[in-house]
Amino acid sequence: MIHEDLAALLVRRREIIADHPFRDRDTIGHLEALKGISEEIAAWQESHRAELPPRLDHFLTNCSFDKALFFLESEGTWTGH
Repeated sequence: MIHEDLAALLVRRREIIADHPFRDRDTIGHLEALKGISEEIAAWQESHRAELPPRLDHFLTNCSFDKALFFLESEGTWTGH
């Protein structure tokens, strides 16, 4: 898989979103965790922008994080919408 470090961030974001017990017991903490991982993804994108395939950059710019993860998992062959 290309950009395994980005994929790990995207998976972590998905895990945070799916962590309903965390959200239910600490709404503010959950939002802060989600904000933090989103900022990490944005920082990663900014520091790697020159090497990103245009489609992946597009997904990240538009916060289409599931699409970005699918793109990475398919090693850039995914053409879904």
